Amino acid sequence: MNIVVLTGAGVSAESGINTFRDSNGLWENHDIMEVASPEGFAKNPELVLDFYNKRRKQLLEVQPNAAHKALVDLEKNHEVTIITQNVDDLHERAGSTNVVHLHGELLKVHSTGNETTVLDWKKDLNLGDCCDENHQLRPHVVWFGEMVPMMDEAMHYVSKADVIIIVGTSMQVYPAAGLLQFASDNVPVFFVDPNPSISSSERISVFAEKASTGVPKVIAEIEKLAGS
Repeated sequence: MNIVVLTGAGVSAESGINTFRDSNGLWENHDIMEVASPEGFAKNPELVLDFYNKRRKQLLEVQPNAAHKALVDLEKNHEVTIITQNVDDLHERAGSTNVVHLHGELLKVHSTGNETTVLDWKKDLNLGDCCDENHQLRPHVVWFGEMVPMMDEAMHYVSKADVIIIVGTSMQVYPAAGLLQFASDNVPVFFVDPNPSISSSERISVFAEKASTGVPKVIAEIEKLAGS
């Protein structure tokens, strides 16, 4: 079967990655627009670079969890594409081979003068770190107000899916929230979230629990489907 998995912050939370923002709208005590917008970067680049340096350092100290690893096992019997809103590399480190990052990647940077100049980056990024054409480098992360370059690719994968799994995301944030509308009407959807924003229906099966326990249960259900 062709399985598409849509993942968000909840799948990485159990690894110790802080979720995107608190209920008060702040991210690590910063207004989100200060650290995740082109305007914020233009106004105070040092603050923004320091913010992502701390996120990058944290990422390098954590490991994939049981949910990431369970999704790797799916690849033994099925075609699996993971479309993630996360900027971490935990899916790849766990062993998933086809991962689409909607919001960019924390362990990469790109040139402010040419977005196609993308470099792997695991150390701190500072003012004065430039590409070969002498343009400042910035985090390879999609900020508020910027285009989501991988959206067309994500829509293509969803349109071809036989099964969709949603893990650790409310699917309330656009444009990612609009992806489900590109799926065929009869495609079963499995939703894993400890505080689900939707209810079970004829098409949607909701698992109201954390990713590490919910994902293996979903996979067991999918193997039943595949065998029937």
